[in-house]
Order: sequence, then structure tokens, then C-alpha cells
Amino acid sequence: MRPLLALIRREFSAYFLSPIAYAALYVFLLVTGYLIALTLGTPDGKSLHSLTTVGPSGIEYPMQGLLGDERFWLVFLFLPPLLTMRLLAEERGTGTLESLLTAPIRDWQVVAGKYIACFMFYIVLWLPTLAYIPVLTDFDWHNFRFRIDPWPVVTSYIGVMFAGAMFLGIGLFVSSLVKSQIVAAMIAMVIGLVFVVTAFWRPNLEVGSWAYKVINLLSVPDHFRRDFCRGLIDTRHLVLYMTVTAFALFLTARSLEARRLRA
Repeated sequence: MRPLLALIRREFSAYFLSPIAYAALYVFLLVTGYLIALTLGTPDGKSLHSLTTVGPSGIEYPMQGLLGDERFWLVFLFLPPLLTMRLLAEERGTGTLESLLTAPIRDWQVVAGKYIACFMFYIVLWLPTLAYIPVLTDFDWHNFRFRIDPWPVVTSYIGVMFAGAMFLGIGLFVSSLVKSQIVAAMIAMVIGLVFVVTAFWRPNLEVGSWAYKVINLLSVPDHFRRDFCRGLIDTRHLVLYMTVTAFALFLTARSLEARRLRA
């Protein structure tokens, strides 16, 4: 366990030395802050809180204005590749991967250490957004109670953690295949499009057709609009996220094993 913990500490600390990580954090907070501001105020400026506005200018659930907005997912599509592109591609490009593979650490520990460190930084991205919760739920500080049901907020955060884990797993796998960080990021973005673009582009399909069901299964933004943002947890979505994550990490470990055997 000591090599694993040492690798996690090294990789997690490296994020705070990388300008790309700070740029990702800045853009993420800028976009989420803007969308939260839209949630708290209607476009016409006549209401201070869209959650308490009656009619089409209001919204039903606290996180709907953020995670139900297409602009969030277009930005989110870039974040996991930016966080994962350097994890193994940089090691391959600089030639340090061979030294890591010959160290007294197993392949699965290398994969787990880098993935856990990446996921920890992903959590760091979301931590500042917790400050929005009292406002989104109209928290009464005098009586210490929520005026708006907080459960949809909880399910939304559960969803973004599992969905983020899936995208990070895909990015780590791609990073194990190439030497260029830019190429790793671009390939991971293209693969991520499979799970995001279906929410924005959808051909005319019959509701009961197999293609329509597949699109509904893969469309992560639709998972949040229909379920997570409404306080619902559909285990089918979680199974999808966990399955893709596990498969991506398995392929990453096999990729490292193949490289070790070639060396």
C-alpha cells in the first residue's frame, strides 16, 4: 500500500503545480457561477430567485439551471480530458514510464494511484460549488431548515460524481495509448461526445425503436434532466457509469502490462 499512497500523493500534488489544472478550475467555476446566477435571477430581472418564480421563467429544481443547461455539458466535455491527458501520456513522452513500470509497484497500483489522484482533484473542482447550496435551497438560518427540498441537490451531486468517474476513466485509458498530451485530450473528447452530443443532436426516431433506447441510455445530460436533477436515482445510469469506468481502468492496466512485456 505504501507505493500506492506515495503515487497518489505525487500525482495529486502535481495538479497544483500545473497551470492547466488551474485554468480548468477557473473555467469550471466561471461557468458554474454564471449558470447559478441565471438560476437565482430570471432573464427579465423582475425576480431575485427563479426557484420561487411561478410560470415559464421559473425552474422546478435547484440544480436544474446548472446541470440541465447545454452550456455546462459543452464545457464539462473538455474538463476530464484536461485532467487526465498528462497522467500517462506525459510519462510516455518523457520516457519515465519505463522507470515507473520497473519500480516495485504493480500495474494496477499505477492505474489506481493515478486515477484516485485525478478523481480527488475532480472533487476539488466541485467543492466551491457547495457554497451555492444554502442559496439554491433557500436555507433559513434562523430556524435552521431548508425551504426548498435539498434532496434533488444531493442526487445531482451523486450523479456528477459517478458521471465524472466515467469520463476520467476514459481519459486515463486514452492517455495510456499515446505519447502526446494534446492527442490524448482530443481523442478523449471525441469519445466523450458519444455520451454528451446525443442530448443536443437527436435524429427523428420512433420512441420504441432500439436506436432511441440506446440514445436515451448513453445521453448523460438527459440522465440529469430527467432524473438526477429531479431527485431521482435511476440505477441503470449508475450501472452504466460504473461499468464503463471499470472497463476503462481494466483496459488501462492491460495497456501497461503489454508495454511492460514489450520492454
